[in-house]
Amino acid sequence: MNESTTARSSGELVLVAMGGLGEIGMNAYLYGIGSPKARQWLMVDLGLTFPHENEPGVDVVLPDLRFIEAEKGSLAGLLLTHAHEDHIGAVLDMWPKLKCPIFATPFTAGMLAAKVVENGNRVKLPITIVKMGSRFNIGPFDLELVTLAHSIPEPSGVVIRTDLGTVFHTGDWKFDATPLVGEPADEARLEKLGAEGVDVVICDSTNALRHGRSPSETEVGASIAKIIKGAKRRVAVTSFASNVARVKAVADAAEAAGRKLVISGRALHRVIQVAKDTGYLPESLSALDQQHFGYLEPHEVVALCTGSQGEPRAAMARIAEGEHPEIKLSRGDMVIFSSRPIPGNEIGIGKIQNSLARLGVEVITDSDALVHVTGHPRREELKQMYAFLKPKLAVPMHGEARHMEEHAKLAREAGVPETHVAYNGQMLRLLPRPAKVIDDVPVGRFYRDGKLIVPSVEGPVRERRRLSFAGIVCVAVAIDKHGEVCADPEVALDGIPQTTLDGRSMEEAIFKIVDGTLESIPMKRRKDDKMVADALKRAVRAAVDQAWGKKPIVKVLVCLV
Repeated sequence: MNESTTARSSGELVLVAMGGLGEIGMNAYLYGIGSPKARQWLMVDLGLTFPHENEPGVDVVLPDLRFIEAEKGSLAGLLLTHAHEDHIGAVLDMWPKLKCPIFATPFTAGMLAAKVVENGNRVKLPITIVKMGSRFNIGPFDLELVTLAHSIPEPSGVVIRTDLGTVFHTGDWKFDATPLVGEPADEARLEKLGAEGVDVVICDSTNALRHGRSPSETEVGASIAKIIKGAKRRVAVTSFASNVARVKAVADAAEAAGRKLVISGRALHRVIQVAKDTGYLPESLSALDQQHFGYLEPHEVVALCTGSQGEPRAAMARIAEGEHPEIKLSRGDMVIFSSRPIPGNEIGIGKIQNSLARLGVEVITDSDALVHVTGHPRREELKQMYAFLKPKLAVPMHGEARHMEEHAKLAREAGVPETHVAYNGQMLRLLPRPAKVIDDVPVGRFYRDGKLIVPSVEGPVRERRRLSFAGIVCVAVAIDKHGEVCADPEVALDGIPQTTLDGRSMEEAIFKIVDGTLESIPMKRRKDDKMVADALKRAVRAAVDQAWGKKPIVKVLVCLV
């Protein structure tokens, strides 16, 4: 490829986020170049996020890509900055809507390929592997990867060169001189880019509220090794499965303490194998599967488990509830939570930690010891990035509103002349400056619900949410050709109180309303099953609301016989 080629535009360079601006997670960014009627697009990352408690039954949350689906003929490709789920997790589900080329570095490509195999090879992804630090073209986009540090191997910032100017998209990053796994950030290249001229920086905001600098992964490894060395009985560690440096730290700590490492969780096995295949973990790293846990003496074992974010089906949740088939913990054992809660997961994590405490297990978190370090830049690191790059415009990304607003303030204090905070769905003109929101595009969410992808606004999850709030009443009525009610109506209640405030049976009260409503409908009109069903639905819902103070879902089946 011609490395001197830059993307040509007769119009402007714009940024649109399908996710990631105004939230932490579900990163999906579109860069468009050209005139409004002839733009070419590049997608950077295609991630997911995890459901909240008000999204019952949802497995994961996916971005709504209807805007770029309509433009997919102009989508040059998808570039993945690293292999975290909030950056690649939606690819398998959403790529069939786009069918564009995918570009990724070796570890990220390996993780994506492993996910394809796990999902039964149901999609064939056209992945082109690009080297760390390489320069290449995707359609009209002249791109360069810049090595950064993060909590997973091969995180890359992306330089986007155009005839309008140069943009640097950081992805997720931090400065760590001793990252334990992989290379430190290429600060020399960042400084050189700043000297060449960077017009716009699109930058991670996750820790914009946190002062100072992030500690190193090497410091965390030393701290975990000391804790495990001093433990008297069983130790279990839970962390993000994708944190290869943490896997290595725990493995090294187990070996130094003369203990066997046991792995529990399919995601951990997948990450370890890909890390070995790409050279980030040594082939000699020794780990046993979970069925060996019970054969080892308490002082001989360290278990590394999935479930650090309170996931109810992950290993740590099952261990805490005594439901894990192989791993049991008891009084005097220790669990290290080598992670920090993602916003929204605090309740689930707290439940697990309290269950462990009831078992007499000692729980250690990052509030007690240096057992976790963030993969995102704190304020001093952000200032250093701006000092290296010297951009004319800063656009915060990867954060909630408060993170991005504070990040914009920090950038101005660091000497950046212009900042702009944008949110999902806003089309932000980056170049030529000044930055300006020039359009709005449709954005939203889809849910992976079992094997299906369903809408978030109207669909089964919305109905389940309503069910969880006010229950359901089902009524069945049979009416003959003359309009006579053939038998006593059937009524079923679920999630409804059994008695009213004055002690009457709720079911009997509903029967009375059903009988009264049917009596009020002339026999000739009872042959209109839709009218009868609507009348019964309104009457039952109103009666329950009057007795209980909540309006349930009411389903009515009228059978004409």
